This record gives sequence, structure tokens and C-alpha cells, in this order.
Amino acid sequence: MKSLPQSPQGVLFDLDGTLLDSAPDLHAALVAYCSEVGAPPAPYTKVREVVSRGSRAILRCAFDESDEALFERMPRYLELYHSMMTRHTRPFEGIDPLLDALESNGLAWGIVTNKPAYLTDDLIHQIGWSKRACAVISGDTLPVRKPDPAPVLLACERAGLDPAQCLFVGDDRRDVQAGNSAGLYSVAVHWGYLDGGDPYAWGADVVLEHPRQLAELLKLKVPA
Repeated sequence: MKSLPQSPQGVLFDLDGTLLDSAPDLHAALVAYCSEVGAPPAPYTKVREVVSRGSRAILRCAFDESDEALFERMPRYLELYHSMMTRHTRPFEGIDPLLDALESNGLAWGIVTNKPAYLTDDLIHQIGWSKRACAVISGDTLPVRKPDPAPVLLACERAGLDPAQCLFVGDDRRDVQAGNSAGLYSVAVHWGYLDGGDPYAWGADVVLEHPRQLAELLKLKVPA
């Protein structure tokens, strides 16, 4: 386990399940797609658990098919999701004050997600974060995605941050693996989707139960 950076410069976050509770809209899009093709919808709880694994895993909640068959379904599912992706999606409780605290204390923050860029960029724009994030790296920005450390390192490079002086925060084992491999202080969060796993078993430097604990960890003054 690494020690917390003495002079932290910034914090990088996963998006879905870490900053944003996007599962309601991802599930709603699946329900809409199932209605179109005459299939029974999967329950929300089943979909929520696999959100971090992406659209193929979400589709598999309703369709027990090969990867090839699921891939053929994906464009229409993503089209439906794109049309409704901010109907119910909101930052998790405590995220907005945390981001405000980072900014008011001079720390940069950015996003590293496996979500495709066209969805990531539009979602962040609609949420109002486009001009606030120091870097946004999506799942197709590079030929590799998390758990490969390259997207995390690219975010640090674009933001002018020293990886050794940064934290990476996520709700999936892949986030911890990417952060550790990139040399950042890794933070697993218990408020996210977790992919059915135990964040205490992922090898993170710390596990947090609520966003305010990150502000406390960094000794940040939270704006009133």
C-alpha cells in the first residue's frame, strides 16, 4: 500500500458508479430496447451490478446470447441510451461538494472512463462539467482501456500532473488495477456499482464509504 501523496496535485475519477449514478438511465434504455424487440426486461438490480462492465454486460442481463449477437444489438441500445442518458442520472450524494472542495483548494480533477467518447463528452456537457474537468479520457481515446494504466497516465500528462502526486478513484477492480499500475494513490469507493465484488479485496490504498471521506482524507476545507 502506498502512502497518501504529501503534496497532492489532483484527483482522477472513474465516471459511472463513482461520480455519476447512471444506472437508472442505462436500465431504462434496456427496458425500452426490450420493449421494441418483444423481450422481457431485466430487473434493475441485476443491471446496476454490471454497469461498470459496459453495454455488452448490460445487454446480457436480458439476452443470453453470444458476444457476436450482443454486438449486433448494441448500436440500437446505445442509441436509446444516448437519447435519455440524463433523465435520471445525477452525481452521487456528496460528489458536488467534493468537486467544489477540490477546486476551492487548488486541486485539479479529471475523468478516466471506459465509456465511448461520444457518450462521455455529451454526458459531461449535459451535467455541466465540461469546463471543470482538467482532462477527460474515454474508453476509445487510446487502443487500450482500464485496467491498462495508459489512459490514467494520459490524463495526468494532459493535465500536467505528476502521477505520484495524484489519486485515482473508482468503484471497480479495474480502476484500482489501473491506478496502482500507473503509480497513483488508489481509492476504491463503496458507494458505487462494485461489479458484485468486494472493494476491500482489490488492493486499493484506501476504501471509502462516502465522498466526504475523500475531502477528509485530503484535509480539504469544504465550501459552505
